[in-house]
Amino acid sequence: MFTGIVQGVGDVEALEPRGGDLRLRVTCPRLDLSRTAAGDSICVQGCCLTITDLAGRGFSVDVSRESLALTTLGELRVGSRVNLEPALRAGDPLGGHLVSGHVDGVAEVRESRPDGRSTRVLVAAPAALRRFIAPKGSVTLDGVSLTVNEVHADTFGINLIPHTQSVTTLGSLNPGARLNLEVDLLARYLARLLELPIEGRAPFPAE
Repeated sequence: MFTGIVQGVGDVEALEPRGGDLRLRVTCPRLDLSRTAAGDSICVQGCCLTITDLAGRGFSVDVSRESLALTTLGELRVGSRVNLEPALRAGDPLGGHLVSGHVDGVAEVRESRPDGRSTRVLVAAPAALRRFIAPKGSVTLDGVSLTVNEVHADTFGINLIPHTQSVTTLGSLNPGARLNLEVDLLARYLARLLELPIEGRAPFPAE
C-alpha cells in the first residue's frame, strides 16, 4: 500500500529482457532505502513492484509480461526518469490517499497550459474508467496522488502546483504523454458493490 506522495525520482540504469519479462535497474541517490530490503514492495511510476536486490544507491525489480502490456513500463528506456515511493509502514503519514499500485489503465495528456504559477492539465481516461473519476475526488497518475478539478465527457482536469512539478516527473508533461492511471480505491469497490443484480440474483445473500 502507498500514498501517492512521491519520495524520490530515479533514473533507469539498465533494462534486461528475460524471456518476455524484464529486469529493471533503477538508481535513486536521493531516496532513503535504509528501511528497505529485497522482497519489499516499491511503487515505480505508479506500479507496485517487488525489489529483487539492493546495491549501492539503487535497486532491481522484475516486471512481468502482464505489467509490460498494461502499463507504460514497457516504454521505459535507459535514462528514463521514474517516480518512486517505498511501501507505506504502520505509523507513516498518510498525506495523499490510499494507493494500491495496481494500475487500472493508461491515460493520455490532451492539453497542458500555465495557470498562474501552476500548470493545468487535461487528461483523457480510458472509457471503462471514467465512471470512477469524480470532481474533487482522487486519482493517481504515474504514482502521484492528485485531486480531480473537473470532469468532462471523456477527460478530466488536474492542477500541478510548482512543488509537484519540481519533485516528480509530471513537471515535463506535454500533449500525447501517456500516464499510468489508478482510480480511487474506494470508488472502485463502491462501484462493485452497487452493480446491478446478475441473472436475477441479488448482489448479497438474503438475510
